[in-house]
Amino acid sequence: MPKKPKSEHREVATFGIGEWFGHPFHKLTPDDRTSLLAHAHDRKPTLTCPARLSCQAFDPKAISGKTTCSKKGGVCGIREYIDHKGSVSPRGAIRTTCPYRFLENGTIFKWIGEVILGTPLPLVVREIEFLEVQGEIEEEAREIGYIDNVLVHPESRPMHWCALEIQAVYFSGGSMGKEFAALKNTDELLPFPAANRHPDYRSSGPKRLMPQLQIKVPSLRRWGKKMAVVVDADFFASLATMDDVSDISNCDIAWFVVQYKGTKAGFVLNRGFHRFTTLERSVEGLTGGHPVSLGRFEERLARRVQRFYPERAATLGLGQ
Repeated sequence: MPKKPKSEHREVATFGIGEWFGHPFHKLTPDDRTSLLAHAHDRKPTLTCPARLSCQAFDPKAISGKTTCSKKGGVCGIREYIDHKGSVSPRGAIRTTCPYRFLENGTIFKWIGEVILGTPLPLVVREIEFLEVQGEIEEEAREIGYIDNVLVHPESRPMHWCALEIQAVYFSGGSMGKEFAALKNTDELLPFPAANRHPDYRSSGPKRLMPQLQIKVPSLRRWGKKMAVVVDADFFASLATMDDVSDISNCDIAWFVVQYKGTKAGFVLNRGFHRFTTLERSVEGLTGGHPVSLGRFEERLARRVQRFYPERAATLGLGQ
């Protein structure tokens, strides 16, 4: 468990479960948590996913056909918690850790359809083969990549469509298994998270999302098609500044940034804002902007050498 503050005037903060099987964690009673714990270790939970269920009402074909949770552990998103003088409280919005959480009410499909395709009722086609490796003969072509979602105007001829990438955030630190173990042994109304963790935007952006864009967008651009990318507000805020283009006709990528509004019942996904950028500007945003100067980099390097190799510092002229 994260170290408690040494002084009553200090506070400690870390990330824990924000939304669990569609329920806001901070509103769950100890009995509620015990009930959900019974499903947390299932490889295929049988509890209904509210986001999938509501999306099914928009278009049953927009989901995989199942309305049950498909994420082991059932954590839809994480949230920051603060322990101040022994009092625990949540801070900020949830950070989306399950991509299916974005499906609530089909909001993203309606929104993207309106902005890019000119319709609030696009057809949602999943997992279209995009990359293939050619064998010695064409029949031996092996499919190795997909575009996860393609939205299609329901009436346009020829077909008018755009691609869609949905990106949740990974987290670094203690596993959720530590939370589940700790929850078995507490009846606190709102327990502080059992381990230190935080959203890992570096893994989620440059290591996961960026390669997908770099592989797919150049072909889409040659075809005259757009890529929509859906992230939540905190994910987008972690990116470096990106220059916009003034009109959708000049963009490669349209970012759709959702926000969560807290209600008595829980969190509701809302439209936030959208931005039009090129692939190049998006890559700059995902990689964190421009390199630092040589001088600043070597200052940081020197501090690390002094910290981890103090016996070498004098030899390297770094002092003590």
